[in-house]
Amino acid sequence: MPATPAYADRGVVDLWKSIKPLTTVASAMNTGAHPDDEHSATLAYLSLGRGVDTSSVIANRGEGGQNEIGSELNNALGMIRSRELQEASKITNIKLGMLSEKVNDPIFDFGFSKSPDETLSMWGDSVAYERIIRKIREYRPDVVYPSFLNEDSTHGHHRAINVITTRAFKDAADEKVFPEHLEKGLQPWQIKKMYLPGSSKDYTVAVPVGDYDEIYGASYTQLGEESRFMHKSQGMGRIYDEGPSNSFYKLEYTTVKTSDKEKSFFDGIAYTFDDLAKEVAAKHKDSQVAKNLQSLHKDAEDVIAAYPNFAKVAEQVHHMKADVQTALAAVQSADLEKSMKTDLLYRLGVKEEQLNKASMEAASVVAKVKPATGELVPGQKTKVQVTAYNGGSVQLKSIKLGLNLPKGWEAKAEGKTDFDKLYNGETVSTTFEVSVPKDAEDFQPYAPAILSANVEYTAFNTSAKLNVVPQNAVAVLPPYSMTLSPGATVVNTLKADQPIPVKVTVRNYTPGASTASVSLDVPQGWKVEPAAVDIRFAAKGETNSAAFTVIPSAATANGKYVISAKAQNGETVSTKGAQVIDYPHIGKTYLIEPAQLQIQAFDLALPEKLKVGYVSSGFDTIDQYLRQVGVDVTKLSAQDIESGDLSQYDTIVLGIRAYAFRPELIPSNQRLLQFVENGGNLVVQYHKPEDKWTPELAPYPIKIGTPLIKFRVTDENSKVTTLAPENPMFNTPNKITEADWANWVQDRSAYNPAEWGKEYVELISNGDPGEAEFTGTFLTAHYGKGVYTYSSVAWYRQVPSLVPGSIRMFVNMISQHQ
Repeated sequence: MPATPAYADRGVVDLWKSIKPLTTVASAMNTGAHPDDEHSATLAYLSLGRGVDTSSVIANRGEGGQNEIGSELNNALGMIRSRELQEASKITNIKLGMLSEKVNDPIFDFGFSKSPDETLSMWGDSVAYERIIRKIREYRPDVVYPSFLNEDSTHGHHRAINVITTRAFKDAADEKVFPEHLEKGLQPWQIKKMYLPGSSKDYTVAVPVGDYDEIYGASYTQLGEESRFMHKSQGMGRIYDEGPSNSFYKLEYTTVKTSDKEKSFFDGIAYTFDDLAKEVAAKHKDSQVAKNLQSLHKDAEDVIAAYPNFAKVAEQVHHMKADVQTALAAVQSADLEKSMKTDLLYRLGVKEEQLNKASMEAASVVAKVKPATGELVPGQKTKVQVTAYNGGSVQLKSIKLGLNLPKGWEAKAEGKTDFDKLYNGETVSTTFEVSVPKDAEDFQPYAPAILSANVEYTAFNTSAKLNVVPQNAVAVLPPYSMTLSPGATVVNTLKADQPIPVKVTVRNYTPGASTASVSLDVPQGWKVEPAAVDIRFAAKGETNSAAFTVIPSAATANGKYVISAKAQNGETVSTKGAQVIDYPHIGKTYLIEPAQLQIQAFDLALPEKLKVGYVSSGFDTIDQYLRQVGVDVTKLSAQDIESGDLSQYDTIVLGIRAYAFRPELIPSNQRLLQFVENGGNLVVQYHKPEDKWTPELAPYPIKIGTPLIKFRVTDENSKVTTLAPENPMFNTPNKITEADWANWVQDRSAYNPAEWGKEYVELISNGDPGEAEFTGTFLTAHYGKGVYTYSSVAWYRQVPSLVPGSIRMFVNMISQHQ
């Protein structure tokens, strides 16, 4: 189902969303491991419902997951999930923090883990811990709650976040822990309360996420799910009916007095400016600061009372802005203890940012920064326009338009940047000529926007400052972006000197027409023809290609090799490619990587005249790699499965989770079993129980184990024992040895069967260290004249990673009709 439109992004609702936070000084943080781990309903309640300064801090970017909207995996998938998380966070109006800071970061989603210790050893315990304490010191939350418990039945990544979050309750307040933060201006921070997920039978506070909010026209659960619909690559988002419901939390640590059952997270914590004033007055009687804070409490009430009259709200917002400036000056000059002064300055700074946003909404200021192009190359000049439109009735004065650029970039305004007045319906604008330096860094997808604009104005005798970023990413790209096809392939050392056709597709990102000489760098002793190809481009954005033939040396040994591409035009040299990732719900972004073809050389025997039909769920690319090694593979359509001649195929392979995503399969399952009975070979890869899998889909029952977390092997180096060494699966056409189980990636298997018919041969035994081994991971049986194989081995990860043993075994698996 498509995401529901974000109605909270318009008019009076958006105005309310901007002014509600002015009523509270409280803050909360939710921590999780992956995009989609956030407690969306609670975040919506805290931020949209109560105006709390709310943040979500997520560890990794979901690189190790699956993709339900496309073929991107690994870093490309991490970029999709990161953008989805950013869009989800906009809907719930929260701050988003990431522990993973860049592509190929130490904190990455390396796949399923069963323990927090393994997770933190992979990420680097000190790396992850420093970053979460840094986020706590940056955001200074009063309340923190991790999304998951540290329980055996929980993903190791989830458990790791619980471990470091709870550990940070004490350490974030200790200046001796990561003292380098002080040099960056980050002061220690004592979280006041920490909660863990609870249950209706065991909780301290019940968050009423089912409450219906008349302004938003939805419950907080529904608003939270609206954000979850943005996680399309994970198939997230559910439809909830209206009605009462709660999310439960149990108090784990506290520094304030509390009770067994609380009304809210913030019992005993300063929630309003009035509460904050009382705390200051308790330590400093007759304090001017306390009086200033009481004034701000009254100001916030006045802002709310003026709603929904935009002009009156704007006037009250700017009155409150003036009082915030007065309060900041009073705090700076007051004789307060250091921790109290730091805390007050931070909270007032947050309020100043919120007031700027509220001013923009109340005055109906529409500020934009519009680059002439979002695709730049080093050394280029471009135009960037900054505009401000007054859509409200408040007269704006002293408007200033400015541009923020990275160090080394230059901007020259082509006209005025200062304007005296801006009336209703009027627009002011400035165009800047921007020069990109020749040594400009490549686009970094997880870095802040490389350019933004400042729009300043005065209303009711106080100024407001807005920072705006372009609607779409602005990226510095390679002048010539190259993609090699194939991106990865195999050299069969049984016939190593077979030619490899390599196509280099080049996109011109340089402004205007140009010519690039494209060549390949191949391993020593290999040949490439032609040596170079000149490609001409008539305009920017044009794509063209060059064809090469690479001939490996006949003496090529087993191992890994790389072919690299280069495009050159005078002093301009490109050796990289920019993968464009573009979906309507997240916009366009780019993954820049070396333009290379990865090659794995190993010996591979292939049966003659093998014809394979592949039923893809869209989640794997195994069929592409089978074609590369010389197997005749046809992708089967729904019509092929429902009524086509299946007997023309020796083998039919079902991709992972195919029964869930190919609706024609279950009604046609009897045809598939008949195919086996008549002598065909049917290979079925792993399914989850929720993938419409039932034991009866197999010729002899197979029941998938639950809970799913228990029925998988996550250690890719775990020992594998062959239980049926004489079975053709390990001998025809390739002789499988212990070496074929080496150098696997991410995991061995997922969603292993718990029960199966006695007719199956158990081919392997395998388990994580210290755990019972599975013997149902790789099952095969004769059925009629044919062979049926069910395998929960993680082929879909191994084959695209060119793991030699996995390809040799997969070829054996599809050859069993012989």
